[in-house]
Amino acid sequence: MRTQREHYTSSKKVSALKQAIAQNWLSEETLLAGFIEIDGVKETVSQLKASFPANFSHHFAVKANSIQGVLRLLKNAGIGAEVASPGELAQALKAGFSKADIVFDEPAKSFKVIEHALNLGINLNIDNFQEFELICALAEKQKPEGNLGFRINPQIGAGSIKAMSTATKTSKFGVPIADDGMRDKVVAAYVENTWLNTIHSHVGSQGCPLPLMGQGIREVIRLVEEINAAAGHQQIKHINIGGGLTVNFDGEAVTPSFKDYADILQDYAPELFTGKYRVLTEFGRSIMAKNGFIASKVEYAKESGGRRIAITHAGSQVAVRTTFMPSAWPLRITAHTSSGELKESKLIPQDIAGPCCFAGDLLGSEKLLPELMRNDYIIIHETGAYYFSNPFYYNSLPSPPVFGFKEIDGKTQLSVIREEQTIDQMMSVIG
Repeated sequence: MRTQREHYTSSKKVSALKQAIAQNWLSEETLLAGFIEIDGVKETVSQLKASFPANFSHHFAVKANSIQGVLRLLKNAGIGAEVASPGELAQALKAGFSKADIVFDEPAKSFKVIEHALNLGINLNIDNFQEFELICALAEKQKPEGNLGFRINPQIGAGSIKAMSTATKTSKFGVPIADDGMRDKVVAAYVENTWLNTIHSHVGSQGCPLPLMGQGIREVIRLVEEINAAAGHQQIKHINIGGGLTVNFDGEAVTPSFKDYADILQDYAPELFTGKYRVLTEFGRSIMAKNGFIASKVEYAKESGGRRIAITHAGSQVAVRTTFMPSAWPLRITAHTSSGELKESKLIPQDIAGPCCFAGDLLGSEKLLPELMRNDYIIIHETGAYYFSNPFYYNSLPSPPVFGFKEIDGKTQLSVIREEQTIDQMMSVIG
């Protein structure tokens, strides 16, 4: 008989779920929660740092998980922040990141936002030449303190998820360097404005293979060398290679690893490893996804048209990418008893439904799991990034609590990272 234990090895998650149930942190009052493995986050950051030489400076993509407790944890682990909106900038500052350790990447910066960022001395990546004109007008009054430069689109193609590919021919991001005249225009801008000293590119995200990412960075290096040659000196001192490392959503294994990516970059862009440049990274999903999970009570289980359906409290409000793009964002789910133990019965196909009022609110269709019953629990894995940290207020459902967990002397200890949102608090947010 096939069981789910064959494909599941993490006892820490089971221990955290059991502890939350035993402490009534998951109960009839709290039916859904996110969990963050605190020591797992620290270990992941340590692996990231160990995979690259000392001239690499790492920044967390705040959009992946903007919860204050998570940002403080990452700051204390010794990495910076990459932000893509005024709200994320405020979140990073509130979490205590220094201005020098923040990179601002928003593609639609207004004049006031640009002025605010420059006044703060934030490092800023310029998306297009119209934005550049605004920055030049401000730079005439006061030389920018932060590191500034263009975001470059090397236009090298898409990965397996088109919506997540940022280096296609018609991507909305950055200066399209292969378009007629754009390369010369970028080179001239750097030569004429000596305060431009950095360059940025984010080749892709989930679904982009490592060689494609390496190829994109290779094109950026070629441009950097051309700019420095035209300037007659090393004007570009900082190269931001973005993030975008794919996460394995099919199992416990961490593949590819940061070391795998570093090895690819050694082949495609060895200049990054010479110490000539300060190299910035902006990893998000690959830092947090596997260090978080969602747990939900199974409220009901029924049959419809010969299909077993488990109705849970986790749906589009915490997993919008999966419910709207299920083929691109499938999630791994395990079945647990009412006390949190991993269920051992034979696997049968079941739909895992959420609470939202539309038919597509499904975390998975025909998932092979032990038969789920009322009052059981499910764990939804690899959801520490872009899931419970980015709530979607469909049906006016409040944001769930987020608990941290770690093992001390062999026992699992829980802490509150984010309080459960009340209905009144939710109403004050959405109006």
